[in-house]
Amino acid sequence: MTDRTVHQRDTRAAGAPPRVSVIMIFLDGEAFIDEAITSVMAQSMQDFELLLCDDGSTDGSTAIARHWASQHPGRVRYLQHEGHANRGMSATRNLGLAAARGEFVAFIDADDVWRPRKLAEQIAVMEAHAELALVGGTVRYWRSWAGGEDVLVPTGHVQNRVVRPPEASLAVYPLGSAPAPCPSDILLRRDAVDAVGGFEEHFTGARQIYEDQGFLAKLYLARPVFFSDAVWLDYRQHPDSWVTTVTRDGRYDEVRRYFLTWFDGHLRRLPDEPPHAVRVAVSRALRPYRRPVAHALLSSPGRLATACHRRLRRLRRALRRRVRGTSGAGG
Repeated sequence: MTDRTVHQRDTRAAGAPPRVSVIMIFLDGEAFIDEAITSVMAQSMQDFELLLCDDGSTDGSTAIARHWASQHPGRVRYLQHEGHANRGMSATRNLGLAAARGEFVAFIDADDVWRPRKLAEQIAVMEAHAELALVGGTVRYWRSWAGGEDVLVPTGHVQNRVVRPPEASLAVYPLGSAPAPCPSDILLRRDAVDAVGGFEEHFTGARQIYEDQGFLAKLYLARPVFFSDAVWLDYRQHPDSWVTTVTRDGRYDEVRRYFLTWFDGHLRRLPDEPPHAVRVAVSRALRPYRRPVAHALLSSPGRLATACHRRLRRLRRALRRRVRGTSGAGG
């Protein structure tokens, strides 16, 4: 293991809470975690703490995280669940949140890499718009590390302006079509995270591909957000990711249905009536799962016409048999 930190002076007063709490969750991330930590420690804005949250790793990533914490006491902390348990991504994010002391919170997964001015530039956006709960940017989908071609993907449906509720709910995936934020890219205001209750810990196993969407769905209803055109994250793409695995195993629709059913229930439990347009969008998204045959027919005019024609022929045959039966009885 290495310690390649770009040493910069921490200007915090002794004992003062950091401006940002950076939460890195990991599970068996030995291959990439050192590079991810280095990218955090090299930030131009040094007023942060780094919480390394272990979700029950069985490889060398635990030792790497403990080494960084021992080398930077007070700045880097190692956290784990009781008994070194594996409890899932959302529970591990909440583990970090419970220990975080910062006014702002940022997440980074152990296989991703931040650009050096990520925190500084995102805080500047937050300071310019005090109402914001979230800032995210354009993401570099990073494939060149393994010989592929990189792609820049702008987050959201519109960039560089404040997006007020419920606009993001309707425009951004999974209810809309615009790309959703990557958890490793966003900066959050801590009071907004607390207000919506943190992350939903029931998104475990295959459902973890929607664990960030459960949190974001709550946030979009509550506070304004901001999607920038700036690039702050190299989002590593590899064949072992949760999304790739669940899609390859044919379980994506199962997981999407779980999310939509949960979100429908969440809307019903809110103390205030949620926006009607969001309720309609959730109902529409659930329709294929609740009435799959009817949805398949209605989504294809040709199939609907064929089904109607077949039904009409069956009715005509039944009517002819009935007429013949009636005629025979009368004779």
